[in-house]
Amino acid sequence: MATIQKVLLVDDEDDIRTIGQLSLSRVGKWQTVLASSGAEALEKAATEVPDLILLDVMMPGMDGPTTFGRLRAQAATANTPIIFMTAKIQKQEVARYLELGAVGVIGKPFDPMTLPQEIRKLVP
Repeated sequence: MATIQKVLLVDDEDDIRTIGQLSLSRVGKWQTVLASSGAEALEKAATEVPDLILLDVMMPGMDGPTTFGRLRAQAATANTPIIFMTAKIQKQEVARYLELGAVGVIGKPFDPMTLPQEIRKLVP
């Protein structure tokens, strides 16, 4: 079981970041780092070196899958578990994200009370 202490939450929506941070820090008891874009995620991931990255799929500019590829190309985050978060959970989409190398996909809106449990199920 991987030990999660620090989570990077990447989402362009303020309310998702706010609810996510409350859930991850209060319910999950994890240190939570926030990023509002793919570019900010790359920067924060390199300096904060999180144990897990929650990555929104649909973001303006650099989308989730593109950000994922860039994170994999950075030495600091080459092997960091990444979970995609998306409102569009279709089988072929999920399969595509798993093929990219994500450890899982969590649907939005998520339940803040159970989000850490869902994460623990996905991260080996």
